[in-house]
Amino acid sequence: MFFDNPFKTRLPDSHEALKGRAQEIKTSQTHAVLNTAMHPPFPDNLHKLVVGMGCFWGAERLFWKCEGVYSTAVGYSGGTTPNPTYEEVCSGRTGHTEAVLIIYDPKQVSLDRLLGIFWEEHNPTQFMRQGNDRGTQYRSALYAFDEKQLAELTHSAEHYQSALKKAGQRDITTEIKMHEHFYYAEDYHQQYLHKVPNGYCGLAGCGISYEYAS
Repeated sequence: MFFDNPFKTRLPDSHEALKGRAQEIKTSQTHAVLNTAMHPPFPDNLHKLVVGMGCFWGAERLFWKCEGVYSTAVGYSGGTTPNPTYEEVCSGRTGHTEAVLIIYDPKQVSLDRLLGIFWEEHNPTQFMRQGNDRGTQYRSALYAFDEKQLAELTHSAEHYQSALKKAGQRDITTEIKMHEHFYYAEDYHQQYLHKVPNGYCGLAGCGISYEYAS
């Protein structure tokens, strides 16, 4: 039951987190839609971003459809347990959120454009949930790969918070921090809505537009 599990509303301490494993979960090497590499090394001209928007199935589809995105993958990030399974993440005892790794060409699509999709297509004001999907593994998150990107993510959040405030919306609860680890999810999760076109997608935004930088 949701209310019987304290780790659905708070992250575990280090001594509470599951130990995980050293062995990585094996997935396909090639993106099922884009036919590009899902694992590094990636071409040097590409940039990376990790986002959490609730259930990762629908979130991944948003970004693989975006022009300028080279590849995407779903996985687990933001927590402490190494190489967790889906079941372990659902327990709340890994500290991870369901996440999407986005590999993109900054000459074809800007970080600001990707962040606009992020802010508009989910509800960043819902603490430890997205809609009916409740738990720490569904929290909103942005993970940066360098200090410059972290500053851009923070500025973007402040920018969107201003728009939400004007509309009488709640405060953003998105976790924004430096990327530490991205653990690939099981292969059946990768490009799930390509494999199961009528599968579940719980994405729903606030209805507030993101004003892109000129």
